[in-house]
Amino acid sequence: CVTLDVQAACQDTTVTQELLKEGFHRDLLVKVELGEDAGGCAVAARMRLPPGIYVDPYELATLQQHNLTKAVLTPDVIDLEAPEYLARDLLLLLFLEPDARCSRCFRAAVPVHARYHRPAEGTGEAVVVLESPEVLLCCCHSHLSAECWEPAEVDAPCSSDNAGPCQWHSTKHRPACEESVLRVPVGLREHSSLVCALTLLTTGLCSGLILAAACKYGHFS
Repeated sequence: CVTLDVQAACQDTTVTQELLKEGFHRDLLVKVELGEDAGGCAVAARMRLPPGIYVDPYELATLQQHNLTKAVLTPDVIDLEAPEYLARDLLLLLFLEPDARCSRCFRAAVPVHARYHRPAEGTGEAVVVLESPEVLLCCCHSHLSAECWEPAEVDAPCSSDNAGPCQWHSTKHRPACEESVLRVPVGLREHSSLVCALTLLTTGLCSGLILAAACKYGHFS
């Protein structure tokens, strides 16, 4: 992680993200502290989720109905059951809320879920890396420092309720390159023969019990 040599005005902007809870179902918390006053501006974090992790669009819709999270997911229709090796990247635009404890601070959280990975050799876990998000600002005024902000390359929706494009600005520089790492438990390839044998044995035993019960208690005409 390399700290960039930029002007002091830009160095004050910090972005942090945390993966809360344990297991396959986590909460992704994003916190931003701006280096300048952005009163009246909307603040969002734009992040790319790798195939190993996803946001459930149905869960997200429920949270937005209760005004607990505001976000836009692209694409909005995804295969929730697909394993990591058959999934693709997702683009998440997470709208941040002001933090009452800090006038320049914003934060938001969204539930994320890990996908199943292929079995691995010699290790019982796969690593999913979340890159640091891009910070976007949408302001009614034009008082942002040109040294720190530039028009975003891709127009993003104005809000989760308004899909119309707005002119957002993004940070030209990040004070640090931070990544979050999610470690996902996976099976071991050397156990594949044992797993297949036990699965076949269990399936045969259960099928035999069902057949025996059907023959004993079933009524056949």
